[in-house]
Amino acid sequence: MKILVPIKRVPDTDQKIQVKPDGSGIVTDGLPFVINPFDAIAVEEALRIREKSTDVAEVLAVSVGTEACEPQLRTALAMGADNATLIHCDAPLDPWNVACVLRAYAGRYQPELILMGKQGVDDDFSQTGQMLAALLDWPQATFASKIEFLGGGLRVTRETDAGLEIVRVSLPAVVTADLRLNEPRYASLTSMMKARKKTIERIPTAQLGVVIEPRLQLLGLEAVPSRRKSVRVGSLDELLVKLRDEEKVL
Repeated sequence: MKILVPIKRVPDTDQKIQVKPDGSGIVTDGLPFVINPFDAIAVEEALRIREKSTDVAEVLAVSVGTEACEPQLRTALAMGADNATLIHCDAPLDPWNVACVLRAYAGRYQPELILMGKQGVDDDFSQTGQMLAALLDWPQATFASKIEFLGGGLRVTRETDAGLEIVRVSLPAVVTADLRLNEPRYASLTSMMKARKKTIERIPTAQLGVVIEPRLQLLGLEAVPSRRKSVRVGSLDELLVKLRDEEKVL
């Protein structure tokens, strides 16, 4: 079984994110980047599927972007992915173009399952998985909090605003991972050292026959000031009064 796990390079959200004075983007100097947390969950789930499988299973991590994505691919290798591929692209990317590139690569790799994060924490589009499934004409299950193999297909528990929903999909399929699917493992120092020696396949976007045609244009970013403030109160009654008055203001 082949499992393809697309991963995205995103800023570490535990750090303070600053917007450039001209609003053209974020300040990246000294800002660490990591695997998108939802994609790390997808990598972990793929590894667990491989570990439980009675058949031979292969986990391939793939990223679309510049050479800057290499550290995140090596982190996926250190976690336990069998191979990693960087689809090199210098052009600005949006969900549609990433989905087009992944469709072309899936045609080459022929996976039975594409497992990816439900959204990127940098832009929160939550569109790539759905677009990819549509382009491939594969069934999809989004926001998965539990994945089970049943009768040659999958039973996926997904989280919705109305509660939990269970869907059945046949393979091949696209599944997007939600927060409560699992807890990603930490890559040990030994694993990180071994991952540095592994070869990462590099493929230019043109080799896949995909022409990048951006559908979105970033007009500007603006930092939103926080409205939070800390106020010390002397009693529970005073707290209740302040909460009541704040609600009236809102």
